[in-house]
Amino acid sequence: MVTSAGSPAHRDTTAISCWATASPYGLGASAFRAGLMTKQAAVRPLPEELRAGGPHEEGGWVPDFDIKAVLGRKGTRSMDRLTALTVATVGMLLRSAGPGLAEDHPEAMGLVIGSGHGSVKSIMDFTKESMTSALPYHVDPGSVPNTVMNRAASQSAISHSIKGPNVTVSAGVLTGLIALNYATALLRQRRAEAVLVGASEEYSAQRSWLAQRADAGDGQQTSGPLGEGSVLLLLEPASRAVAYGRPVLAEVVASRFTAFTEPEGAQRSLARSVTGALQEARASPDQVTLVVPSDRGGYLGDYENAALSAVLSDHRPQLVLTRALIGDMSAAAAAFQLAAALVHANTGGLALVTSVDPGGNAGCTLLRLPAASS
Repeated sequence: MVTSAGSPAHRDTTAISCWATASPYGLGASAFRAGLMTKQAAVRPLPEELRAGGPHEEGGWVPDFDIKAVLGRKGTRSMDRLTALTVATVGMLLRSAGPGLAEDHPEAMGLVIGSGHGSVKSIMDFTKESMTSALPYHVDPGSVPNTVMNRAASQSAISHSIKGPNVTVSAGVLTGLIALNYATALLRQRRAEAVLVGASEEYSAQRSWLAQRADAGDGQQTSGPLGEGSVLLLLEPASRAVAYGRPVLAEVVASRFTAFTEPEGAQRSLARSVTGALQEARASPDQVTLVVPSDRGGYLGDYENAALSAVLSDHRPQLVLTRALIGDMSAAAAAFQLAAALVHANTGGLALVTSVDPGGNAGCTLLRLPAASS
């Protein structure tokens, strides 16, 4: 199966005009940019409240993130960390983007959030409470919303009065790229005038155990240390961004996704995706100036590197790696790769963001970067 987004014939290009993040470097795009540009390692010993009961001693966690201190006490009593990280990041993006968004056009704003499972901690805590209480229904009703996958997206819409399409996407480590593809389709089908799109993950001992057991199941050691955070991009037609005084940080040119049934098919699958995206963009490999791979390690990491080497041949664009610095972001990994591409978007040309998921999917997104002088 191959799907795509982006068309050279589309007159008004789809632009990324603003972004925000809560990352292991702190709150805000500037903190992420500073940490990434200096290659500062944000993986460090976990605080006791995150480490307790888990298999890992270190992780990439968002520092000083107290839910009530960041979001206030109203409506946050039972809010889980994943939802809070997402709501906070959406708020940062809306504040920094300026006019023409939720406050002015709430029905025209869409929201697409990627997530692995929702809050693994909330789901497991709820299940445990149901099984250990005197009766299965003796559970805290306030915790029920945290057990559904679309909690972060729906609460973000409620908190920030976003009344357009509301979507939750889950697609393994490709989640951020597929969410971007979905958001692009919403714009081109005129379901929304602008879309906030991204992905979020929270750190928890429960998620750590799941990741470690998944590693043991396929013989890989690629999950730890884990990271957490949220990335949101503002996606809108370039003309709309300019009309509201926002810069075109990058244009979404093409996305391609393919499937493979055997691990050794990952290389061929990703090579096919990248080749197809370049063809759709009517571009050659030497026009790629920046590559941001998933850098997941293990045999899938080897296949990803081999596919890139095969397609790009002797061309050697700038390579940006994030995983060792901020940890394994799981479903938010590709969204952080997109943010990393925006951080390094200063040379023009094309940025290629790639990912391979052990579930049998590979894909990529091509972004056109503005020239340094623009």
